Amino acid sequence: MAFKILVVDDEPSIVRLMEFILARQGHEMMAAVNGEEALEKIRLHKPDLVLLDIMMPRIDGYEVARTLRADPETQTLPIIMLSAKAQEEDIRKGVAVGVNEYITKPFSPEHLVHVVSDYLQKIGKSEESV
Repeated sequence: MAFKILVVDDEPSIVRLMEFILARQGHEMMAAVNGEEALEKIRLHKPDLVLLDIMMPRIDGYEVARTLRADPETQTLPIIMLSAKAQEEDIRKGVAVGVNEYITKPFSPEHLVHVVSDYLQKIGKSEESV
């Protein structure tokens, strides 16, 4: 089953890498380069999962996550935060704003595929039971 995944990162090389890795798994990929664009694309395209960087221009990843969790339409949308900010305080803050998973950069492609697949499998099972 193919899912829609939004990659939100202001580093083009990271976006291309994640798109390449996950498109090979059969997923439809979209990208946003900042928090404003991410929120707009989420509203318009309703992705199944969001891969979210923290440090971006305009609206950072923490604020994007807070906004998504405050909206009834997106409060259960899986958010996987990918960030170079690897301090325990950064990870706690990510969890506090409601992200489902926090992966530090650099990350292994295998780990990314495994984590994304786990969340998408949960979505697929819940959609089957509806």
